[in-house]
Amino acid sequence: MAKLKFPLWLPHKLGKNIFAAACVAGLALIMLYLTQSLTAARIDRNEQAWLNAQINALIPAASHDNDLLADRLQISAPESLGTDSPATIFRARRNGLPVAVVINSIAPDGYGGPIELLVAIDYDGEVLGVRILAHHETPGIGDAFERPASHWLENFKGHSTTNPDTGGWNVRKDGGEFEQFTSATITPRAIIKGVQAILEFYSRHREEIFAAP
Repeated sequence: MAKLKFPLWLPHKLGKNIFAAACVAGLALIMLYLTQSLTAARIDRNEQAWLNAQINALIPAASHDNDLLADRLQISAPESLGTDSPATIFRARRNGLPVAVVINSIAPDGYGGPIELLVAIDYDGEVLGVRILAHHETPGIGDAFERPASHWLENFKGHSTTNPDTGGWNVRKDGGEFEQFTSATITPRAIIKGVQAILEFYSRHREEIFAAP
């Protein structure tokens, strides 16, 4: 009976090729992991820098001597802060004494969906400023609080739980003191309601907020 003959070098060469392919695949996975890690770290740094810039715009660095990003706590208060996830509160102090807070929360009823807010409140309970961190509004509506030339959010400065009274915390169309956007009332109502809820929450829990570790 004739015997089939195979080149003796075939198994050896095949093994070398498999080993080389495995090495290339391993190096590719390592490079991918390193790239993703470096990218994630860079994105995280950029997000932290951007958030820090937003906070500093609301509470000038000269008004406090602590690190707001470090002096923070997380509070779970879905009914007041609009989210089931813990909301972050940044605390400003000077010489160990409370100066102000910046509260990150959600206004859930925007026309395009939830609107992420950043609201600064001084120790006595007056609004220092408001920023919109994220939203899903259409460009026409979003322009009302995103464009540099728009000053709608500045209307909140100096307001508190008692200024205006409860009825004043609404758009003028509904008898309140705040202007609505052109042809839009749902989104401004949501933002106004969100800021009012934050003020009321702060008023009830101010001492707890600053005393918490």
